[in-house]
Amino acid sequence: MSQIALPFDWPAGETERDFIVGDSNADAVRHLDRWGTWPVMATILTGPRKSGRSLLGRLFAGRTEGQLIDDADRRSEEELFHAWNAAQETRRPLLLVADLPPPAWRVKLPDLRSRLAATPAVALGDPDEPLARALVEKLLAQRNLVAPPELIGWLMPRIERSHVALIRVVDALDEASLSEHSRLSLKLARATLGAMRSADENRA
Repeated sequence: MSQIALPFDWPAGETERDFIVGDSNADAVRHLDRWGTWPVMATILTGPRKSGRSLLGRLFAGRTEGQLIDDADRRSEEELFHAWNAAQETRRPLLLVADLPPPAWRVKLPDLRSRLAATPAVALGDPDEPLARALVEKLLAQRNLVAPPELIGWLMPRIERSHVALIRVVDALDEASLSEHSRLSLKLARATLGAMRSADENRA
């Protein structure tokens, strides 16, 4: 799977280049695209770190002229309460981004708790193989690394299916390529992943 542009009328630029739609995030993207049908003018977006949730939130806020509150579970309850009310009054959507949805937030303010309970929540998941492949290709391109055709296929079954793991492996390949003054190759990738595995075992 190559990079896929968002199939919605979102602003060009950051959207087209930096967000890739796959099975693990398509439902969330569709929900944000249909914000006019939300039961309340707010949604909670969750997902693992480095999954693109903040980027998706910025793109959404820019398109809708709504408000984005990142790390919402760490913000003051009064701020969230007033932002939620303002979104209903102005009919401009509010997007709350967090690691997990309520009730994991342990909200103390009863009025906020009831409002969050009425707020839809959507999640970004860990990447499946097609999305993982596209993300690795994108990350390599961002670092101006040219991978031989067989390298991506070799990497796929050897990388944990998480956004953090994908970034960690590509960063390690980039560092190895620079330190060895060498282009990417299967030999370099084998040595790099072997060194990462040994380091992880020593830390365990």
